[in-house]
Amino acid sequence: MSRFDGKVVLISGGARGMGESHSRAIVAEGGKVVITDVLDAEGQTLADELGESAVYAHLDVTNEDEWLAAVKLAVDTFGGLNVLINNAGIANFGTLDTYTAKDWSLIIGINLTGAFLGIKSAAPELVKNETSSIVNISSTAGMQGFAALHGYTASKFGLRGLTKSVAMELGHQGVRVNSVHPGNIRTPMTDGLEIDDSSTPIPRLGEPEEVTKMVLFLASDDASYSTGSEFIIDGGVLAGDGAVN
Repeated sequence: MSRFDGKVVLISGGARGMGESHSRAIVAEGGKVVITDVLDAEGQTLADELGESAVYAHLDVTNEDEWLAAVKLAVDTFGGLNVLINNAGIANFGTLDTYTAKDWSLIIGINLTGAFLGIKSAAPELVKNETSSIVNISSTAGMQGFAALHGYTASKFGLRGLTKSVAMELGHQGVRVNSVHPGNIRTPMTDGLEIDDSSTPIPRLGEPEEVTKMVLFLASDDASYSTGSEFIIDGGVLAGDGAVN
């Protein structure tokens, strides 16, 4: 049997980048996936390609009603919900003298409040199963600070903390909750950024599929004794402040 036989997974931000990689891998391992995003054309194209094991829904993660509709779609289409992957997120930049309250509210709303609303909406279905999993996609910015990434860093630290509080609340109901902390990954979000990876122990960008392997481990029963924890996949960025060649 494949790891996701009989499992239904809801992914936010699933239309491209890491979310697309997660969606493809879940179907490849026997699962059913509800792909959600605001990129409707890309999301629907991906769902059509994946066939009867996938369905697409528009989801603005800041809208609780749309979250509830996505959960209902999972139940109505595939019979339940076993896994939530909070993958949707944005990045914005600005030094303290240029970064506005609007910039701050936007990113906190999507990256942190959006994940909270997803957890709140999915939890009633997740607890119906003997075992379920929530995987929150944080960042290395959820482990250390970055100048001019104030909202992003705060949102990713917040998501790390939310992971722990929800793990404490839902653990006795069979729901595991973990956070994944990618470093610099080759996705549309990093396109156009000048990233110097020469001093990283593994001196290159990571690929979405490398993050997917970690996410699928945590989403599956392979990680049956892991909850409330951080899982870092960053090429060694957080290991120290420089590598000796």
